[in-house]
Parts: sequence; C-alpha cells; structure tokens
Amino acid sequence: MAREAAVSREKSAGNGAGDARKQHSLPGKDTCRAVLAKMMLIRRFEERAGEMYAKAKIGGFLHLCIGEEATVVGSTQAMRDGDYLLSTYREHGQAIARGTHPNAVMAELFGRVDGCSKGRGGSMHLFDIERRFLGGYGIVGGNLPLATGVALRCDYEGTDDAVVCMFGDGATNQGTFGESMNMAALWKLPVVFMVINNQFGMGTALERHSAVTDLSKKAEGYGVPGSQCDGMDVLDVHAATGEALRKAREDRQPQLLEAVTYRFRGHSMADPEEYRTKDEVEEWRRRDPIASFSRRLADEGVFSDKDIEAMDAEAMAAVDESVQFADNSPFPDLDSLYDDLYVLGDQVTSRGWWSMDERSPEPHRGEDEREAGRVPHELAEAGAAYAGVGEAQERKRRQRQSDGGQAETSGQVRDEEGGGD
Repeated sequence: MAREAAVSREKSAGNGAGDARKQHSLPGKDTCRAVLAKMMLIRRFEERAGEMYAKAKIGGFLHLCIGEEATVVGSTQAMRDGDYLLSTYREHGQAIARGTHPNAVMAELFGRVDGCSKGRGGSMHLFDIERRFLGGYGIVGGNLPLATGVALRCDYEGTDDAVVCMFGDGATNQGTFGESMNMAALWKLPVVFMVINNQFGMGTALERHSAVTDLSKKAEGYGVPGSQCDGMDVLDVHAATGEALRKAREDRQPQLLEAVTYRFRGHSMADPEEYRTKDEVEEWRRRDPIASFSRRLADEGVFSDKDIEAMDAEAMAAVDESVQFADNSPFPDLDSLYDDLYVLGDQVTSRGWWSMDERSPEPHRGEDEREAGRVPHELAEAGAAYAGVGEAQERKRRQRQSDGGQAETSGQVRDEEGGGD
C-alpha cells in the first residue's frame, strides 16, 4: 500500500503524470556542464564518504543524499550569491553545490582543523558564511525558525536577498513548522521553505506519519501557498525554485515548495533499511537524476558519451584529492577545546556555572585552558594517546616549538616516530 502510494506521488510530481511529465528546455552548454558536473561530484563525494565511514575515518553519524542530487543542485542553481541557505543534517551536497570546496567538506567529516567548521561540527554541522550557507542542523525542524529569523533580517535591512530553508518530510509534523509558516506569512518575509520529500521520515513512510500526504498543501492554512516539483529532474527543480524565489523576493510572499525525490541509501549509515523493499528502491533507481540528465544531454547532442565519462573522471579525481587533503590535515589542538564558547566565566554576573576543565588535580576555567599549567596538558595528551585519538607526535612537536625549544633534527624525528607513544 505504502509502495503504491509512493509510486503514485512519483508519477504526479513535476506538473504532469507518468511519461507525460513536462520537459523543460535545456539551458546553454556551459550551464549543462556545470549542472551535471555538480551532480556527479556530489554523488562521487557521497559514495566515498560512505567508504571512509566504513573505514572509521569519519565518526558519529553519516547521512548521505545519494539520489537527491537533482533536488540539491536544481534548487541551489536558482539561488543568487547573496541568498542564504539553511539545511538539515543531510547537507554535504548542499555545501558543495553552494561552492564550499570538497576538500573543506571532507576534512570536516574527518574532524580536522581545515574543515569548513574547523573540525568541530562534523558531518551534521557544516557551515560556510562566505557562501551564505548557514549550516546543517541535527534537530528535525530546528532550522525553520532560524530561517524565518534570517529572512526577517533581509526584510529589516531592505536588501533584495532571500532565504531557502531545506528540511525533510518528517519536519512538517513538528511544531516549528506551523510557527515558522505563520510568522513568515504574517510578516511577509522573503523565504522559500523547501521540503525534500524522500518518502520516509527516518524509517517511517510518509503515509504513516502525515495525515496530509501532499506536503505542498500543509502550509495553506497559515497563509503560505505551496507548489510541487519533480525532485528527480534537475531542470524542473530549478524552474520551480526560481519561481518560488521570485514570489518570495518580489511579492514578499513566503512559499512552500515540495520536491518529490528519493534517497537510494538508508536514513544513515547505521540504517539496516528493513522498512522498504529492494524492488521499490530499484524502481526509483530507474529514474536516477544523473543518469537521466546524462542520457538527455547525449541524445540531444550536447555532450558525447566520452565527454560525460571525462566529467565523471574529473569528479572522482576531485574526491580523491579531498580524501588526501583530509588525511593530511591535523586534528584540532587539545588546547582549543574551549575556544569559541558561547558563554565564558567572566560573562556570568551572578553565581552560576561556567565552563570548567577537570582533567587535572587543579581544575580551571575552560577559557583559561591555553594558559593552564603543564599537568593538565600532559594528562590530556595521555588521555588522547590512550584513546588513539589525534596525532600525538605532531602535537608534541608543536608544543615544543611553542615552548621555545629548538627544532628537532631529522634524526630525532625518526627516533620519535619509531617510539611507542
């Protein structure tokens, strides 16, 4: 029953039904190349990220967007450089599509200092303010009120910027959904709420978690009109997002846009995928957005098969580079553990708690970690070495340099590398 409903939604998406789905004209050759290259890069990046997770190079959770590339690229291509984007914890593709270098994304997944969040966010919390990508968020529906606030700023400052907020189908059942829709409509904010309907809220099918399965209609009662697009067709997503942004930007009418798509992998790398059949996945795989777009470009003579293979090879090379870059990037210094805290001890005006480091017999305020004595540092290093975390030799070398010691000779370095630290 759920599978039949999913197929029905897939056929109805994109202003048409089944094979009669509306087909958009191809853009120029350069744009076609850029769109296909981005989708390929995201696909290859996600595949490699899954491999690195299996090798324990990436910790925590890992949520891949394989199958959703058309939704990610089509929507971001419709945005201006000055527009803001907020996403969910499935956001590697969004960061890359907005222009964050794959090296910085992979380094962040590895927890390294050269990551786009300096190794502190990991897979679920990418951030790139230069490209106005305001992050991935681990709390379902948590980015909706934040996007509303960013849109309020755009309106308050009188700019022509708009906001795109992406979230999953499960988030439409959260209280933040209704609250954000109401305020955005009440204040006439320039924001497009884009629900990426990949058919499942974690492992729960849409029909089992939402009484209204046409998600584009779920905000009408709050004064936010909705529309739907085929999330497996990059050109349909681009057209729908462009129109939604136009209405939000020019008419000051917030929009809800539903992209009907499908994730080919599980909710996360830890998902056994027992809630759907292989036949259902294969049925959607026949509409693979990258394969479909590539076929059309070849059929219409825009690119040859060799051209498309070369683009894929370029994507693979870029991903190889990102892994090497991440591997060579150091872990954050242990002394940086308390950097960038929101509230520090001196900001507490009344008696209360502040950050506290208790790794030594002499506890100290977290913000004073860099000026703490040698004992806390030694204990922290010993703990990291015991846990097999970080690069002890590199940290020791930097510590000696910061203490004013003489640089090691190459022989000393070789002796240390042969040691059993």
